[in-house]
Amino acid sequence: MFHKEGYSTILICTVLLAGISAAAWVFVPELQGLKITLTAFCLFFWIIILQFFRNPARTLPKIDNNTVYAPADGKVVVIEESQETEILGEKYIQISVFMSPLNVHVNRHPVSGKISYYRYHAGKFLMAWNPKSSTENERTTVLYELENGKKVLVRQVAGFLARRIICYAKEGATAQQGQELGFIRFGSRVDVYVPLGSEITTKIGETSVGNKTVLAILK
Repeated sequence: MFHKEGYSTILICTVLLAGISAAAWVFVPELQGLKITLTAFCLFFWIIILQFFRNPARTLPKIDNNTVYAPADGKVVVIEESQETEILGEKYIQISVFMSPLNVHVNRHPVSGKISYYRYHAGKFLMAWNPKSSTENERTTVLYELENGKKVLVRQVAGFLARRIICYAKEGATAQQGQELGFIRFGSRVDVYVPLGSEITTKIGETSVGNKTVLAILK
């Protein structure tokens, strides 16, 4: 199953790569080694594109708004107290998940709640593991207000290779835990901010799986 954001890219790459391979077999039939090498490269590149846009079905183990699920596949690279200055104006616990180009790049709502704030920010394309990427790179900020009054913030951050962030969040809408938040193309990270006092259930270096790995329990 592939994500809708990849349909046009998959189609274009399929036609282009198939055309390149076919042209090699038609116009240089005597160069057997070149034809095989070029066809193998086109097939390899096509498989890379397909795996990048894969969208595996992910159901939540349970729906629980005190449970903050990972919004993305990747590696946990940051767990620290951080002063969130864009909208919260106070210290929260920041948990960051880095997505390599080989990870699933679908992003999902980690909690349910009203989206009280949404902003897109144009910016730089620093390496996603750079601490400055959270405030200087192209990014989106989504703030959830839960029924219990707690707030959770998610920030999609473009990386060095990423050039397009897709976010479906709309200010004033109600988000459902586990549903799609958006998609980031080609290497990026997602920052999750949970209130101080939350029980952190992950650790740096852990591999997270969207809709499966529990990052924190709200207290």
